[in-house]
Amino acid sequence: MVATMPEQSAVTSNDQVDYKAIALLSGAHLSDDVNQGVVPAMLPFFIAAHHLTYAAAAGLVLAQTLSSSIVQPAFGMLADRRSMPWLIPLGLSLAGIGVALSGIAPTYELLFAAIALSGVGISAFHPEAARRVRYLSGSRQATTMSLFTVGGMVGFAVGPMSITPTLIAFGMHGALILALPVLVMAAAILLQMPRITAVHPSQRRGGAHVVAEAPERWGDFSLLAVMLVFRSVAFFGLNTFVPLYWTGVLHGTKAGAAYALTTMLSAVAVGTLIGGRLADTHGRKIVIVVSLIAVVPLILLFLSSSSLLVAGAMLIPVGAVLAASNSVVVVMAQEYLPNRVGLAAGVTMGLSMTLGGLVMPLLGSIADHHGLSTALTIVALLPAVGFLLSLGLHESSGGTSNETIVEPAAEERNLASQAQ
Repeated sequence: MVATMPEQSAVTSNDQVDYKAIALLSGAHLSDDVNQGVVPAMLPFFIAAHHLTYAAAAGLVLAQTLSSSIVQPAFGMLADRRSMPWLIPLGLSLAGIGVALSGIAPTYELLFAAIALSGVGISAFHPEAARRVRYLSGSRQATTMSLFTVGGMVGFAVGPMSITPTLIAFGMHGALILALPVLVMAAAILLQMPRITAVHPSQRRGGAHVVAEAPERWGDFSLLAVMLVFRSVAFFGLNTFVPLYWTGVLHGTKAGAAYALTTMLSAVAVGTLIGGRLADTHGRKIVIVVSLIAVVPLILLFLSSSSLLVAGAMLIPVGAVLAASNSVVVVMAQEYLPNRVGLAAGVTMGLSMTLGGLVMPLLGSIADHHGLSTALTIVALLPAVGFLLSLGLHESSGGTSNETIVEPAAEERNLASQAQ
């Protein structure tokens, strides 16, 4: 660790904030995650077109989850070693093209492959984009990361709302329209690439470079990742089965199911922003702990309602509370591993989410044999396990940046003094 001296010229990264670049990356995140949000809303159409069971339909969510998440840590490690900003537009393009092709896939195998291709694009996008947001951010890391994260949440929400009327109007071929917005956004990212890559810890900026100040805390990071698995099962479970529950148990329409999912995911976006703000003012851990335990009774209240209106209304607090820690866990992981922020983002936004998604076929099988209510009751109880794990977490840096831009001459004097 490099210790600065009073007379040295050192500028903390807290003052280096490019909100325009962050807004662009948030918009790209929206375009990217539309392609995750549409898949659950497309399940009733896939079931009708291909005569799928609930388990087979849930397998499509697994296909995207596996491919979008299991290789994200690998992309993150590569990005930590070598700058790869081109992954952002490439990932965007593949994410949209894959889901678009699912609409014209003639068999379940090709449908599975198309959804998996979309997942690979999503996997390539997230670690590099999250790294860029951190480098472009200031001291309010959770707040800034929440702006990026909420872009993805809005994408999740917009996806069902846009794809359902599109498929009703044009049939399954209407999915081809999904390729257009991501290709436009990929072009915008390419045009603004110099701005997005203006700050990097390995690049000299005015003769300065970034030095990590904090040690890596692998124990806390591992516990956080395991806790996140249980939270991700709850999120994917709701995202996958709420539309099916709406039509199969509450006897609502397919369009109503899409709007219900959009309602929940819109609340997720709001909860993400609120959680990021609270984490920067009150600490990371308290936001995670409270959100995990509070969401359990809220989901159970949703399941106890037989009214479409009341059930739809209950999805608002369910989504907001569950999502309060969305950006917080990413920032906390990056603070636990300040020298491996790409890996930290890849695990928290990827691998841990994958392990949660692996449970979807099992929950689908439970729904086939014991009903959707039973499957969602299990989903409701899982955050309680995450709550118990979260009690063992230690507070991270609480929003204070772990990086300082140090002038080379000053750093040389520091190294010399340490050698003495």
